[in-house]
Amino acid sequence: MRSVIVVPTYDEADSVGPMLDRLVGLAAGPPGSAVLPDVLVVDDSSPDGTGDLVRQHPAYGSRVRLLTRTTKDGLGAAYRAGFRAALDAGYEAVVQMDADGSHPTEAVLPMIARLTDHDLVIGSRYVPGGATENWPWQRQLISWGANAYARRVLRLRTHDATAGFRAWRASALRAAGVLDTRSNGYGFQVENTWHAERRGLRIVEYPITFVERAAGSSKMTRGVAKEAARLILRWRWQELTGRQEATAPTHNGVTAPR
Repeated sequence: MRSVIVVPTYDEADSVGPMLDRLVGLAAGPPGSAVLPDVLVVDDSSPDGTGDLVRQHPAYGSRVRLLTRTTKDGLGAAYRAGFRAALDAGYEAVVQMDADGSHPTEAVLPMIARLTDHDLVIGSRYVPGGATENWPWQRQLISWGANAYARRVLRLRTHDATAGFRAWRASALRAAGVLDTRSNGYGFQVENTWHAERRGLRIVEYPITFVERAAGSSKMTRGVAKEAARLILRWRWQELTGRQEATAPTHNGVTAPR
């Protein structure tokens, strides 16, 4: 299965190099196993030179590519741009993950492998075997509360609805209408989980240990969290009143990076 890892960045100069080293260095499996994934970095014109560091990586132009955006309008927008590029390039599987080292690179290949029998694999902190590491209790509480809130309001079965580490079949990205969403941050992840469940996609949660970033600062703000809370209520209200379909429309127009 030809696959690509989409990594959005903004001011990740301290972490992008080591992250690329780990992804490019993933060990190949036995003969006949999946082809090692490429990496597409989606950079929002980081002023700290993140994009330049990507271009300087030894694997740039072969397994590492860069999509530079001129605007910084949210995590969801960056992912949508990367997903469009991946679909246009004909990848069969698309992985989304953070650049800060929080998501375990060793889970990438096992998650892609599970796409043989599933449409969406979620790297989950909240299933048996999953965990968080070096998180202050306040952040643990916020994350747990956000998931509990999303699951209760939207009637979700997924335990880690806000997870940002996911592997998608290309067909599942289209079926879930991911390219037509407009939300960002927590809202982007929850909306995609909601659409995927309502569309009847085959979802499995793969346990991971989420590690607090060692460099830089989190892009998750109180404003983003509040936006997500409002959106979740609005989505459920629209679903209950029939004012909007519970699932997003599919989207076929995509563009590739240069």
